[in-house]
Amino acid sequence: MDYHNAFAISAAGMNIERARYEVAAANLANAGTVAGHEQAGYQARRLVVAASSLGTGSRSGGAFLNMVHQGLAVPGYQIENRPGEARRVLDRGHPWADTQGHVYQPDVDIAAEMMTLATAVRIYEANVAALSASRTMALRALDIGSGS
Repeated sequence: MDYHNAFAISAAGMNIERARYEVAAANLANAGTVAGHEQAGYQARRLVVAASSLGTGSRSGGAFLNMVHQGLAVPGYQIENRPGEARRVLDRGHPWADTQGHVYQPDVDIAAEMMTLATAVRIYEANVAALSASRTMALRALDIGSGS
């Protein structure tokens, strides 16, 4: 049996969730940064994962394994700026305030970013559990094959 595919799928999932976690952490770290005008500040980012579909054909194990062998089990991702305008905050005492006394903060929803962090951790843990289960199955198969 080839357990390499199961390991690769779990590793790909762990890699994506690690990247999702890093993007959310960067957004949270920069949530309170300010700029003197809208375009100069931090732009919130998001992780975009390329989805692969099973198509309209059969959803049997053979079709899925063909997708795995074609490399579709390792989805790609990219990090891009999230669309949204900077929030204008009144802070007349800030040295970067504009003529009306406003500074600009990135459009970061702290609650949503915290949910993203929690979800990424849970999905990462699920992929670790799947990887561990695959490892255990591979070791059991070796034990059976050795006659012990």
